[in-house]
Amino acid sequence: MSTIENGTVPISDDQKRPREYLTPREVDELMAVAKQRGRHGHRDATMILIAYRHGLRVSELCALRWEQVDLDAGLLQVYRLKRGIPSVHPLRGPELRALRRLKRESRLSPYLFMTERGAPMTAAGFRKLLTRISQLSSLPFSIHPHMLRHACGYKLVNDGHDTRSIQHYLGHKNIQHTIRYTELSASCFAQFWQD
Repeated sequence: MSTIENGTVPISDDQKRPREYLTPREVDELMAVAKQRGRHGHRDATMILIAYRHGLRVSELCALRWEQVDLDAGLLQVYRLKRGIPSVHPLRGPELRALRRLKRESRLSPYLFMTERGAPMTAAGFRKLLTRISQLSSLPFSIHPHMLRHACGYKLVNDGHDTRSIQHYLGHKNIQHTIRYTELSASCFAQFWQD
């Protein structure tokens, strides 16, 4: 809950944000806004893309190093926090193109995502960056980085992937954490009424 300001009633997070995930269209809009914003638009859009496509937590995203990326084989070694299961994810065309360009345009560094001052991007820095991008978008609610991870989970469920595969993709040790994505999926009800 927000604090009371100027005698107004507190607003809960549920009232500010109707859900905790983004749709693919909303993620695309955030990337488009990021690309148009400032000198580091490509870096910012690439961060959103990689966080979304690989279901990364903000700290996992900021900790990514070039040694985890195999651009020739199209693979990303994902190390999970919270005792999650590490895995190797395929990189698709949009990600490969974005990462190759990022590598060409970036300073030499072991980290993928660098600040203007030459330091690795921090979780707090990405949170602020994503907040500014979302404020410039048409989205009517506030955005936080974990919504990209949830967006990944919901997208994979809605595309019909099995829960066990999604569990491993997101690095969940406990499948209960993965099942939450199936609870809001409309696809499981698609065949209920056949008019």
